[in-house]
Amino acid sequence: MGHRVVHGGDKYIQPVVVTGKILEEMAKLDQLAPLHNPVNRMGIKEGLRLLPEARPVAVFDTAFHSKMPPQAHLYGLPFEYYQDHGIRRYGFHGPSHNYVALKAAEFLKKPFSDMKMVTCHLGNGASICAIDHGRSVDTSMGFTPTEGLVMGTRCGDLDPSVILYLQRNQGLSLDAMDDLLNRQSGLKGISGISNDLREIEAAAEKGDRRVLLAIQLFCYRVKKYIGAYGAVMSRLDTLIFTGGIGEGSAGVRARICQGLGYMGISLDEVQNKTGTPERGGVKKISDEASAVKVLIVPTDEERMIARETIRTLGFQNLADSIRHWEERPIPIEVSAHHVHLSQADVEQLFGTSPELTSRGELSQPGQFACQEVVDLIGPKAAVARVRILGPARAESQVEISITEGFKLGIDAPVRPSGQLERTPGITLEGSAGKVSLSKGVICSLRHIHLAPEDALFFGLRDKDLVRIRVEGQRALIFGDVLVRISPEFKLNMHLDTDEANAAEIKTGMIGFLEAIHDRK
Repeated sequence: MGHRVVHGGDKYIQPVVVTGKILEEMAKLDQLAPLHNPVNRMGIKEGLRLLPEARPVAVFDTAFHSKMPPQAHLYGLPFEYYQDHGIRRYGFHGPSHNYVALKAAEFLKKPFSDMKMVTCHLGNGASICAIDHGRSVDTSMGFTPTEGLVMGTRCGDLDPSVILYLQRNQGLSLDAMDDLLNRQSGLKGISGISNDLREIEAAAEKGDRRVLLAIQLFCYRVKKYIGAYGAVMSRLDTLIFTGGIGEGSAGVRARICQGLGYMGISLDEVQNKTGTPERGGVKKISDEASAVKVLIVPTDEERMIARETIRTLGFQNLADSIRHWEERPIPIEVSAHHVHLSQADVEQLFGTSPELTSRGELSQPGQFACQEVVDLIGPKAAVARVRILGPARAESQVEISITEGFKLGIDAPVRPSGQLERTPGITLEGSAGKVSLSKGVICSLRHIHLAPEDALFFGLRDKDLVRIRVEGQRALIFGDVLVRISPEFKLNMHLDTDEANAAEIKTGMIGFLEAIHDRK
């Protein structure tokens, strides 16, 4: 039995099979979503009473956004408020954003993990999500669903000093302020008529200027976020509209897209005006010249919750059936910055047809550290004498830490090795010349190498995402660890230098498989 739970906090970053202990822990999150989480827990308890044999699974609105990078989810408050109280941006409408993005990728016949999308869930509650290579990298809602867009009754983005001003000068209590921001504002507060866009649009047709202003403000805020997320991702492949307003209002869609031609967004006015697809369908409303595909995708959060429930139970059954995971520790290696080169770049950097010179073998069979080094030259500074790893590859790739990216002046995305499309470039300088790469700089996603026999032992598949418990002075859980399987691999887990330093982990420590939490 799948249950939607609005807030999972920092703890629940994927769906979970609910136990009595988990219900108790979830109660601690009630203060983060007081209108939703207590009722969500009541639903789980009632489901257990009515269907005691069912296995309840909680699917969290916030989970899809849990992989947002720190620069996107942190507020500009003293860091202790995040560490000690969990005050950060969480995001909501996760099942909806995930569903429509997957549906769009299916419709366009493109890998979900290769696309850059903006999904607009527009309804009485409204949010926008930036999805880069299958991951939510930013979203408009924050610590609570009040942040972001102007909504039906919620104010959206607001200078916090407005709240202080109203409390000091109007004497509003905390409850009165909560009511003002969440129930009396937004389209309802600005229009003075309703939070229902259909009523607002009907009044606007009659010339009500205040009502028209409400529509203009709503569309302006959406357009502003689309532009911001296009800048964050450096490019946009697809723009998706969903939700009651996103699916039902051709006028809102047209106003939002108007003037976005510079981003490659161009609507087909006829298609935009003529009907909404049925649930399960997709409709393209961009014209043929539009570089960005604009789609209407009716959301289906119930289907997404059912899908996540099935997947979670599948992983749980697998975990229950394999009790010997603890018998096979996974060695940990800390991976320092390094460069992989194509043969053509080897020749340009070190001379005509040179062979890379081995300095020593690496843990992975057939791979070696080279005598050759290069300087990395970024727009801000350089990093000297970075080791080349051999043998030569089909495409050059530079793996750095986030700290080094800052030094170089490059924001490198966290990517699996080899996934280089739309990554930043850099200049390499070797002993015989320079090479300017147009792409190829990444921060490597934490990953595990497994031989096929290791994968069989653990019950894992290539590209699974797993959780690893690392033993040390304190037990640490690493989620979102990518599984990579090859007959040429030897069992170990690679961590980035920054991650390892922050967690006080060193090469030679060990980890244990805790769970599988995602399977493509």
